[in-house]
Amino acid sequence: MTAATPAREATRLSELSPQQWKSGIAAWLGWMFDGLELHLYTLVAAPLVIQLLATTAADPQVKEKSAFIQGAFLVGWAVGGAFFGRLGDLLGRSRALSLTVLTYAICTGLCAFAQTWWQLMIFRFIAAVGIGGEWAVGASLLSETWPKAWRPWLAAVLQTGVNIGVLGGAVFVGLLMTYMPPGSERWVFLIGVIPAFLVFYIRRHVPEPEAWSQAGSAVEKKPGALSLFRGDVRSITLRTTLVCALGLSAWWLFLFWQTQHLRRLLGEAHTPAGEITGLVSAAFFTFNFASIIGNFGGGWLAKQFGNRPAIVVLFTGLAASMFGAFIVPRGFSELAWFWLPIGGFFGGVFGLFTMYLPPLFPVLLRTTGAGFCYNIGRIAAAVASVVFGWLAPVGDFRTALLWSSALALAAALASLYLPKDAKDA
Repeated sequence: MTAATPAREATRLSELSPQQWKSGIAAWLGWMFDGLELHLYTLVAAPLVIQLLATTAADPQVKEKSAFIQGAFLVGWAVGGAFFGRLGDLLGRSRALSLTVLTYAICTGLCAFAQTWWQLMIFRFIAAVGIGGEWAVGASLLSETWPKAWRPWLAAVLQTGVNIGVLGGAVFVGLLMTYMPPGSERWVFLIGVIPAFLVFYIRRHVPEPEAWSQAGSAVEKKPGALSLFRGDVRSITLRTTLVCALGLSAWWLFLFWQTQHLRRLLGEAHTPAGEITGLVSAAFFTFNFASIIGNFGGGWLAKQFGNRPAIVVLFTGLAASMFGAFIVPRGFSELAWFWLPIGGFFGGVFGLFTMYLPPLFPVLLRTTGAGFCYNIGRIAAAVASVVFGWLAPVGDFRTALLWSSALALAAALASLYLPKDAKDA
């Protein structure tokens, strides 16, 4: 496979090269399907786990096993970021990206055929390995092929791909549950097979970045993963990992348990069972539409003041919105149509990491570093999901959601010590 031509510092879309368009389209589609597959389980977790356990919603096992499955997914994401991130530096961005998409597409489809909760957990774990790898590899691919000055807006566009995937999943699940009988939740995972077709496009049309090709040919031996903890790189690794661990723990607790909390509120209001999934999907749609706006709000802040100040401001806003949402008991309408969308807006902070992290590391450690630092935060988030699931009273997630706002505030404070934006790569 030939190397891509050097990325031009284009000022208009018409000045982008064909290679830049190809890499951009491939990465955006990968992000979109990431978003779709990330939240399929979130939308159907409670009824699907109830079905697999052959029990009722009041059974404490439902909450416990749901947390285990979500925790395994987040651990898989972390493993995938580290594993495929390393492959991206060793084998090339395009080759590794193909493997990540194929992994998560096939294993998401297999979730539809799980017969026990632990089978579902295994399939979700392996799917997450591919999703975590796609982020690490795709982010480096874009940072090496598109103009440096465009990075804040490019990060917003890429994160919007995730949100569109999530919104597509919410619409799909809502429509499916409207016309399908109860107990059909498992079949939503079959849509996850679609990204497999993206693999063929990536392998045929996306060349390796010139930066990676030149860096590899200039050394006899590529640096090992332990190089992340040596010299000047070590400080970058530790600081960014801490922020990602705190921020992602808060975010995933917020994403997962808010959906279960909304379901509980609707159940207590005696909402018909057939309407609950549709209402939760609509709330999720509103939440993610606000996130799309937040992506570009975050991009504007980063363009004006730099990534580090923008990250601090957005994490602070996220913490405040989560605290306001759950400090007192609130009804479904107040949460779904006001407080949660505010949190969704400040969730635009995570889009900034896409283009901020990879250039902080040397070229031959770029996907390894970005994959490790960002996705290792999933391990912390996985532990938090399980622990908070244990600590929260059965059927009441407001306390866990309230405490998660403290994690977002800690992420804001730790962000004050993040490295400054890279100026070269």
